[in-house]
Amino acid sequence: MSDIEKAARDAVDAADNAETLRTIAAMLQAQQLTQQQPCQHQAPAPRSPNTGKWVALGVGAPFLAVTLAISVMAFAISAVALTICVLVLRSLWTDYRKGR
Repeated sequence: MSDIEKAARDAVDAADNAETLRTIAAMLQAQQLTQQQPCQHQAPAPRSPNTGKWVALGVGAPFLAVTLAISVMAFAISAVALTICVLVLRSLWTDYRKGR
């Protein structure tokens, strides 16, 4: 085998090896890029977990306040009525005892 044929064969082998090395380098770069890139998904906006609680509180609190106010007024009216009833009965009882 002559030196020219040997050199040609070495050149073909070197070219083949260079192509293989380029392919390996490209694969490694692609692998590094896929590992380094952060996830492109957008995180959902944080939701307030207490939204339902605050809506229920905003709707329920006024009803509770009105109910409590009406209950207090009913108690006050009944207390005044009971006091008047007791005073009238006491007055009648006093007049009844004087008449005897």
